[in-house]
Amino acid sequence: MSRLDCVLAIDLGTSGPKVALVGVDGTVVDSDYEPTPLILTPDGGVEQDPEAWWDAVSAASRRMMDRGAVARDAVIGVCSTAQWLGTVAVNEAGEHLMHALIWMDARGAEFMPDVCGGRVVVQGYEPRKITRWIRVSGGAPGPSGKDPVAHILWIRKYRPDVFRDAKVFLEPKDYLNLRLTGRAVSTVDSIAGHWVTDNRDLSHVDYDPKLLAISHLRRSMLPDIVRSVDVIGEVQAAAADDLGIRAGVPVVGGTPDVQSATLGSGAVDDFAAHLYLGTSSWITCHVPFKKTDLFRRVASVPSAIPDRFVAGNDQETAGGCINWLRDQVLWPRDALDPEPAPPDALERINELAASAPPGSSGVIFTPWLNGERTPVDDHTVRAAWSNLSLGTSRADQVRAVFEGVAFNSAWLLHAVEHFTKRRLEPIRAIGGGARSELWCRIHADALGRTVEQVEDPQSANVRGAAFLGIVGLQRSSFAELARSVKVTQTFEPEPSTCALYREIAKEFRAMYKQNKGIYARLNG
Repeated sequence: MSRLDCVLAIDLGTSGPKVALVGVDGTVVDSDYEPTPLILTPDGGVEQDPEAWWDAVSAASRRMMDRGAVARDAVIGVCSTAQWLGTVAVNEAGEHLMHALIWMDARGAEFMPDVCGGRVVVQGYEPRKITRWIRVSGGAPGPSGKDPVAHILWIRKYRPDVFRDAKVFLEPKDYLNLRLTGRAVSTVDSIAGHWVTDNRDLSHVDYDPKLLAISHLRRSMLPDIVRSVDVIGEVQAAAADDLGIRAGVPVVGGTPDVQSATLGSGAVDDFAAHLYLGTSSWITCHVPFKKTDLFRRVASVPSAIPDRFVAGNDQETAGGCINWLRDQVLWPRDALDPEPAPPDALERINELAASAPPGSSGVIFTPWLNGERTPVDDHTVRAAWSNLSLGTSRADQVRAVFEGVAFNSAWLLHAVEHFTKRRLEPIRAIGGGARSELWCRIHADALGRTVEQVEDPQSANVRGAAFLGIVGLQRSSFAELARSVKVTQTFEPEPSTCALYREIAKEFRAMYKQNKGIYARLNG
């Protein structure tokens, strides 16, 4: 048993929470994970049960603490990160009133023409509205209806009982903090995704009355705002019992997953980029300016580091495509194959993909299983395998899924580099998908950039949350903690494969442009 002072870090991912004990030197001492299911509703919603979140966090934390890697009194703080752009309706007693609408839920799309539009519309926005959004907040809610503004408006119309009884609407990370401390607050970076805050002066972020009015939201339904590094309270006795830690431990504000990944990748300098490969994906970096590229869906959003911005963007499905391949195609537990996926299913999928040649014998997979956010905002577009033939093998189809995500990443990299006005290299690879050497290699060739595989890449988010807690408790600095993040392998682009992938990527983008109208008619 170690007496190293540690922060208990919680990372509430879409597939379930991971918890970790991270020493004040940046070392991950122990960790655990507990899955939580997605709830797919008949009307196209994507929800999760907040009680299941808390039960899973508690189960993973208790298991970890019971192993005794550190003494209980060595836990000096708690800090959380979570999936971003979700909505939890909470009543006066601090109880959630319904399932959370998560970042994949697009049922609020019907309300966005009223919010974003007007008599004159350009790219889906009334010019005066979008000018206000960009100047004040730095971004705007997307027409896809997957932002919290759309969630709240959907609840107002279709769950009026919940809307009536709701005291406050919280992001998933902020809901965890409510369970921990009894206090309902949001952080500067977490609330930014509502696009109703004035982010021009990051030392004084507050709600903008005009943006609230445009979005049909009331200030009273949203939480007070604090910094990510602020201590917001102490762990209450009931929460401490659930987690297996001492009551009274300070809780630091925390951050959404995009920002925690930035910290946990170790790429904290301006223009130091990382590629996240989890259920979703993104390429981002810190930037020294506030601006918005509305056409490519990239914007400067507040960082977890006080008074800093990150280039915000998000691709809907990356590792989610591999999980779909496993659960719905290869081992779907249906009449043809009633057996569940084996424990080593992902390793088998990776091995099969590696057996196919680069380019997947001409097969192209478009990875838009749940629409897309960036570099295009289109909730109707869908995934497909294209260019199949009688000679197409299963290995070709599987590798095409890996490559399709990478082609989408290359499309996004073009948007991010246009935004930053510079070449981003090297790019650090983090997230569960970055454990795959094959996928790191494919991305290096598809991006045409050096890719650095970070040690323990699936712990990047929980590590970033811990770093935030350690800094908030004044036990270290971001720069010092970033140096604790090691690179295990470096993948240089292979020229001949890069040339092949560039040609395929052109057709990949052409498929979207030529077929988007079909998808809109089928899924609008």
